Amino acid sequence: MTAEAPTRATFLAVAALSAAVLALEVLLVRLFSITGWHHFAYMIISIALLGFGASGSILALAGARLLPRFAAAFALGAALFGVTAVGSVALAMRLPFNALEVVWQPGELLWLGLSYLLLVLPFLFGGGALGLAFFRFPGAIGRLYAADLVGAGTGALGLVGLLFLVPVEAALRIIAALGLVAGAVVLLPPRRGGRTIAAAGLGAMALGTALWLPPPLLALAPHVSEYKGLAMALRVPGARVVGERSGPLGRIHVVESPTIPFRHAPGLSLANTVEPPPQLGVFTDADSMSAITRFDGNLEVLSYLDQTTGALPYHLLENPEVLVLGAGGGEQVLLALYHGAAEIAAVELNPQVVELVAETHAGFAGGIYGRPEVEVRLGEARSVARRGTGRYDLIQVPLLSSFGAAAAGTQSLHESYTYTVEALGDYLDRLEPGGLLSITLWAKLPPRDTAKLFATAVETLERRGVADPGRRLALIRSWKTSTLLVRNGAFPEPEIKALRRFAEERSFDVAWYPGISADEANRFNQLERPWFYEAAAALAGPGREAFIERYKFAIQPATDDRPYFHDFFRWRFLPELMALRTQGTAAMLDMGYLVLAATLAQAAALSLLLILAPLALRRRRFASGAPKAGVAGYFLALGLGFLLIEIAYLQRFILFLGNPLHAVAVVLAGFLVFAGLGSAAAPALDRRLARARLGAPAVAALGIGIVAIGYLFLLPVLFEALIHLPDAARIAISLALIAPLAFLMGLPFPLGIARVARVDADLVPWAWAINGCASVVAAVLATVLAMHLGFAAVVCIAVALYLAAPLALAGRLSGGREALAER
Repeated sequence: MTAEAPTRATFLAVAALSAAVLALEVLLVRLFSITGWHHFAYMIISIALLGFGASGSILALAGARLLPRFAAAFALGAALFGVTAVGSVALAMRLPFNALEVVWQPGELLWLGLSYLLLVLPFLFGGGALGLAFFRFPGAIGRLYAADLVGAGTGALGLVGLLFLVPVEAALRIIAALGLVAGAVVLLPPRRGGRTIAAAGLGAMALGTALWLPPPLLALAPHVSEYKGLAMALRVPGARVVGERSGPLGRIHVVESPTIPFRHAPGLSLANTVEPPPQLGVFTDADSMSAITRFDGNLEVLSYLDQTTGALPYHLLENPEVLVLGAGGGEQVLLALYHGAAEIAAVELNPQVVELVAETHAGFAGGIYGRPEVEVRLGEARSVARRGTGRYDLIQVPLLSSFGAAAAGTQSLHESYTYTVEALGDYLDRLEPGGLLSITLWAKLPPRDTAKLFATAVETLERRGVADPGRRLALIRSWKTSTLLVRNGAFPEPEIKALRRFAEERSFDVAWYPGISADEANRFNQLERPWFYEAAAALAGPGREAFIERYKFAIQPATDDRPYFHDFFRWRFLPELMALRTQGTAAMLDMGYLVLAATLAQAAALSLLLILAPLALRRRRFASGAPKAGVAGYFLALGLGFLLIEIAYLQRFILFLGNPLHAVAVVLAGFLVFAGLGSAAAPALDRRLARARLGAPAVAALGIGIVAIGYLFLLPVLFEALIHLPDAARIAISLALIAPLAFLMGLPFPLGIARVARVDADLVPWAWAINGCASVVAAVLATVLAMHLGFAAVVCIAVALYLAAPLALAGRLSGGREALAER
């Protein structure tokens, strides 16, 4: 076949299809967070990459037959992507898979595997079409890979904007339509009438898909997990959804339940005699309930809030200036109003929640977000605390999750920068002398969240030079919640007396205060042993490290480098839990971590089955000088390294940008777009270094190592200095910082593909498959490594892989290199 350059239509089709594929990947993470749980994010990434890897295997086996019919084959792959993007999702949502039973019911793994196989189809077809373009035009690898990555970055960024305008179901239709459009574009300009008809047909299908699909096909509500809060609330007779909002930060349902009214007051004392006013339940992603409470200005009806553990700091302070981190439906704002707070700064991440309280249901909520003493700030809690300059008497961090999600352990994979050592330090920096930081959590048994938070607070105070952290801490608990107070200074005796009186009057148990004795704990909500007191006493004492090490749950302090506060899983405890599984030990397991482990094992197995096994069946002799081992090692290292660095630095930028949504959009788009530019520049670099002692892949790997390791030390300093800048400036700075690293990371893949193609073009799809196989595992492995070692270690491992990659090719593809040098 004579060498042929791709047309502009081909580049445009590659960019469009790549945009659709990545947008689908991000959208599925959002969709399954609504119907299921957050930890499906890692499964979706793995599924997408599995499809790409399997497509490489298919191309390795059958690609030669498709090359003469490139346009038709690409169009077919793009069209099948569009069809399966909708069909596979619709079928997968209807599978009776329950992630919470994976450990207890091995049969659930079969449904998990079937979910994999269904959802992999659109990525298989989309990846196959893109890989075929690389296979067909090996001389234009750099430009094609650039179009692929720029398109992917545009798709990620565009989806975020799209979700502000349309719900998830409509976004899925548009993504499917974009795949069909890519198929139509590649057929243009027409050479024959048949191609014109095919292009027009795909265009018509795209228009129909974007504008109309049978509504029941993609209806999400019937497929929300029955264990999520929304599903349980709607089982109450008369309960109904009275409002709905959809956006990138979550899908919000407002529920009214007139028959059995909502009584949302977490941690309410069992001695309480005051009935809460009517409430509307607000569910984010079908869970994480907060409430909008009816308020007519009469503060007396709010007296029930004074019967919760979160009210404690108001009995130690008088008319405080308050910062509420996570205002939600306004419960903590009402509590502050009840106690006569002088000023209230209410921070909420999701603007749609604020709109519900401040506008849609303003009459019901009493216009609390419009009161003169209340200032509403949009943003992530930690970022607002870091960027602020004011000081407060009280900083409240209320419950930020549902009890069901916490009890099931589904949050263990959530990266939470709210409860890290560094976060608590940021909060303390915003306190006035004698001010209080108050954090409320669910009181799970045996103690996990509470013990870990206490350990984190002790570590925070020690890092700030406090010799005796226990003198600045106080802890109380109800039958369901616990509240930790961290004081900016030692607790004086009058405040200790007020604390004891508050707990006594409400039948709350005191678990810690300076000078507490063992017989004061575990008096009202009695447990078999005073576990909360024992944990606090051990963590505040000299034997803290030994206690943490022998504890059956992982309660070591969370840090920004390992921000998995809700991860309590320890492998050595699993056999004991499994042995007791018939006695209700499910509540002690972190389901999220176990599903992650199952996903990693299943991803690896399916990678071997769908990617490497077909390649093993292809028994042919490759061209001389192109050993499979060297090629496999090179592209295996690249597949692992790229994902590890991208995921690790995504986490680094979350704190700087202050909004997880902005971080995902900016970092993902930045990495892909600038990596695409690097790929476009790869041929020129390869020619320039053709006769150099170090080849272009080695130079690129060395550059990646220097920048990636340097950023581990440079970024924290820069972020601290620039955190106070406006959003637009921080986004621009982030892109400028991402650019050099991403540009370098875009070089090794096309450089390697070009060298392989010059020796044996049949190895190109084989290399594509190996790279995809590695990426499948890397997407999940990055999280596992970060949970155990931290993100800095993940970056170091990735750099080692990049540096090792050129060694796999050293001397192996010399023939291709010499050919390049002779040009």
